[in-house]
Amino acid sequence: MADPSTLKLPSSLTAALISYAPPSTYYIPNFLTPQEETHLLQKINTVPLPTWRHLSHRRLQAHPSPLTISNTLLAAPLPPWLQVPIIPRLLSIPIAQQSAENLFSTSPHKSPNHCLINEYTSGQGISPHEDGSAYHPVVATVSLGAPIVLDVYRKPCAGEPIKAVPQLRILQEPGSLLVSIGAMYTEYLHGIAEVDVDEGLSGDEGGVVNWGMLGEETKGRIEREGGRLRRRTRVSLTFRDVVRVKKVGFLSVGNK
Repeated sequence: MADPSTLKLPSSLTAALISYAPPSTYYIPNFLTPQEETHLLQKINTVPLPTWRHLSHRRLQAHPSPLTISNTLLAAPLPPWLQVPIIPRLLSIPIAQQSAENLFSTSPHKSPNHCLINEYTSGQGISPHEDGSAYHPVVATVSLGAPIVLDVYRKPCAGEPIKAVPQLRILQEPGSLLVSIGAMYTEYLHGIAEVDVDEGLSGDEGGVVNWGMLGEETKGRIEREGGRLRRRTRVSLTFRDVVRVKKVGFLSVGNK
């Protein structure tokens, strides 16, 4: 496996801020090495439990288990292959220069305790949604396999429909990390369009807001295709800290 020391991680999360997205949206294009990405995909496709849950437009796994009907997590550790190298690397990035705090310093359990794995094949997606109050308002998503375009919408007022056109789009490359906290978590919805080809991809208005942060290979491929990107199978790992955890027969709220 490639030496992770060759990765060029940002000196702080603020260095990975997406300038034209809502505040507190961050993108790290080379969070994993290609070898680490391949290893994770192999583990995901060979792990015996939990088995894939098949939905109408995607399939998913929940580790260490799905949440209960009351949005509670049954206490258990994440499998080692989902912990290392992702979680130590995630927690090693300070919020800001000279800061001792990381993304999960203020979360109940000081670290992600849940990972949702979603697989999207070409033409599959998910409607605009929010992560909600079951989790501490930090979400860290690692993307594997292929690029994907995330559509972001301003959360409508009660009774109003979601706008048909997203307010902005973010392109996530394989091996990358996308982080949403603050306003991006609480005031916006995100989804993935059910298309076979993403179009209109560029650094221009209406394109993708993190265009300048993408790798040259990705941008070159898109430009050769006239601003288009044909979908391939993409897997996402969404790490969060579930607030309510049930331990040894009683309900524990936060880390109490």
